[in-house]
Amino acid sequence: MKKIWLLFMLTVLLVSGPAAVGQAEPAKIKLGSDLITTQFHALIQGKRVGLVTNQTGVNSNGVSTITLLAQDKTLSLKALYAPEHGIDGKASAGAYVKSTIHPTLRIPIYSLYGETRMPTADMLKDIDVLLFDLQDIGSRTYTYMSTLNYCLKAAKANNKPLIVLDRPNPVGGEIVEGPVLKDPYLSFVGVDNLPMAHGMTAGELALFFNRKIGANLTVIPMAGYTRSMVYQDTGLTWIPSSPRIPDLDAVFGYMATGIGEGTGIFQSDFRWIGGKGIDSYRYATLLNAANLPGVLFVPDPRGSNGGVKLVITDVHAFNPAKTGLYALAYAHTLTPFPVPKSTGKNIVMFDKIWGTNKIGEYLEKGYSPQQIEAEYAEELAAFYVLRSQYLIYGDQPYQPTAPITSPTR
Repeated sequence: MKKIWLLFMLTVLLVSGPAAVGQAEPAKIKLGSDLITTQFHALIQGKRVGLVTNQTGVNSNGVSTITLLAQDKTLSLKALYAPEHGIDGKASAGAYVKSTIHPTLRIPIYSLYGETRMPTADMLKDIDVLLFDLQDIGSRTYTYMSTLNYCLKAAKANNKPLIVLDRPNPVGGEIVEGPVLKDPYLSFVGVDNLPMAHGMTAGELALFFNRKIGANLTVIPMAGYTRSMVYQDTGLTWIPSSPRIPDLDAVFGYMATGIGEGTGIFQSDFRWIGGKGIDSYRYATLLNAANLPGVLFVPDPRGSNGGVKLVITDVHAFNPAKTGLYALAYAHTLTPFPVPKSTGKNIVMFDKIWGTNKIGEYLEKGYSPQQIEAEYAEELAAFYVLRSQYLIYGDQPYQPTAPITSPTR
């Protein structure tokens, strides 16, 4: 058996070269942060500006948005606001982040992952407009877009306009997958009724969120971007978005491997998934037989844990959320782990991540991943229709002529 898998691994290495790392000639795009300082500069000229950002907030040339605004003599940069992981992106996941003062600009850096996760009235009192510039990774559970949602609510409550400087969805704008989150499972890893993979940019998500909020929202779109682009197509350099997302391999593996919270099924570097009691070779055989697009699975036992390494062979075809569902369901067939259960108002993290308690129920009933997909297909199709109202980009490179505004109420 192991000899067969050694031959398979050699085949994987041969077929997963350029496609796996996106070595196709990239297209160049302009970000919202490029256009706010050029084409749409009038929106911030003469204003006292607050900026929600971190180390990912750079323009297409790699220049920090903080620097661009601080050097702009036509406006006054009054405050910074930092999400989970802090202004430099170095704090561990879930770690408390304190507010502080910028060492050279001597302006406040308000933490939105400390005493509060929503800007307070005091944090907003000295600004005229709030800008948002953070790079997402395309998963509902990644908290930067949760911070966007909370900023919209704060902007509405405090009568402040919010401008989103748009950025790509790194796993693309076409994959929409997973059960749609139900209201009882709303949390900071799921702030709205989204599936696991929403296929939307930060700007599109802002428009979607704002249907319930009604803030004074403006989106500065990207130029040259299309829905089919993954990050490798954009010509941009990936900046580690958090300590455990250092590169695009981790970005693409995030939803495919980080879905077993509390079950004993765990990930490593978002490239491997497994757990105790799993036969690595049977696991890989099951997953490869499913013919999931754009990925191959290599058996990779690690000590007492069995598991598989993901080898992404086609970044455009790969469906990370679907892959995660299959990986979890097949793991349960090999080692029937106990499923964490929510009780009353005590919602377990497993259900928060999936946005429902149904996935746990289906696993316990022995449903195949195909049966689970069929269970949420109707609601996912309805979301797909709703989502279409808030999309900015299509199949042709987008060339903005004006900012995009959202109705207020």
